Amino acid sequence: MTNFARIATLLAALPIWGAGATLVQAADRPPRLVEFQSPLVGGPQALQGYLRLPDGPGPSPAVVLLHGCGGGWRGIDERWGKLLAAWGYVTLTVDSFGTRGITNACTGPPPPTLYDAYRALNFIVGQSSVDPSRVAVMGFSQGAMLALLAVERGEIERSAKEKFRAAIGFYPPCLGLKGNMTVPTLILIGELDDWTPANECRNLAESRDDWGISREKGQGIPIELTVYPGAYHDFDVPHFRTPQKLLGHHLEFNEEARDRSVDAVRKFLYATIGGKEKQP
Repeated sequence: MTNFARIATLLAALPIWGAGATLVQAADRPPRLVEFQSPLVGGPQALQGYLRLPDGPGPSPAVVLLHGCGGGWRGIDERWGKLLAAWGYVTLTVDSFGTRGITNACTGPPPPTLYDAYRALNFIVGQSSVDPSRVAVMGFSQGAMLALLAVERGEIERSAKEKFRAAIGFYPPCLGLKGNMTVPTLILIGELDDWTPANECRNLAESRDDWGISREKGQGIPIELTVYPGAYHDFDVPHFRTPQKLLGHHLEFNEEARDRSVDAVRKFLYATIGGKEKQP
């Protein structure tokens, strides 16, 4: 039995808050489609996303989820939103493209999504079910870069009133980031990733740029980096059990890497924003 299957079995067996409730019930409930906006961004356009609530009384810790350049926010909610809700976290999976009329942002100029993490954060901390002092951001590929930028010391982080307490990036493009993080940060990436190279994330975590020159060394909170041998881009996406090419890049599901990443995310979130059992 894989780690992922063992975790799912354990979740289904454990009792949780409220008579007769089990952890798996949170994952079984469909998400709620919500709209939100923020004064951080000009214009009237609202964002949308899937909101999931865990079982039991709140307030609970929460996780904002950000998709990559191909969209796929519903898939992220299905893979990670359901699992995190089963663990006891409120989740908000952001759709950065739909209301903007964007279908794909893998080529051409970057989409206007830099502040979307904080737009989502401002919305989610206003929910009575959420503990505003315990919210993390977790992104995938382009969304992982946005998650890291949201907690890197700079204009984006400084301009926000509410703050994230932790960040997780799955296979982010690390080149160009400074690495001066304001909160604990975890990066998970495949050794064979030919779209967002692992070596660039090693340089970031070790305070080097792509020429090996020291940068921001000793500043900020250290980045925790895990590189999975034999894994490519999108290693957590079962849709790519049959490998595919996108814009010349190799996409492939890797069950072992996915299972290890599930365990790493669970431990990291518990260590940084806690879990239900840490409620007063």
